[in-house]
Amino acid sequence: MSIRVLAVGRKHESWVSEGIERYAKRLKKPFDLSWQLINHSARQDDAARAEESERLLTKLGEDFVVLLDERGKAIDSPGLSRRLLAPLETSRSVTVIIGGAYGVDRRVHERADFVWSLSPLVFPHQLVRLILAEQVYRAQEIAGGRSYHHE
Repeated sequence: MSIRVLAVGRKHESWVSEGIERYAKRLKKPFDLSWQLINHSARQDDAARAEESERLLTKLGEDFVVLLDERGKAIDSPGLSRRLLAPLETSRSVTVIIGGAYGVDRRVHERADFVWSLSPLVFPHQLVRLILAEQVYRAQEIAGGRSYHHE
């Protein structure tokens, strides 16, 4: 049981790696993060979306799937903590998907157990990775009743 991130794109930029590492050192099972990067498609628009979506779908098993999408549901940090903890407590791993520049197709949306919006704004994928790492750390601290998160 853990949290895996499937992200379409190239490796973390150095400033992102440093930030992710900062939070990763603080994470403990089941909130630990692993990262699997999926190559961008060389195609454009719908063709790229379809190809990248297929690559993502082949990586999914029975995990609880969280899809990041600006059109998804906005929740607060305590809500995220509950969303991540519930499947982990039932021995189900969590996979978080960060799609490519063209997003993902309907098959990935249909497979997702939860479609989450960080914001209605669109962020660069590298920044989303760092925000995600911090929010998983925050979720861990909320679940443990620690003081990192203030209401």
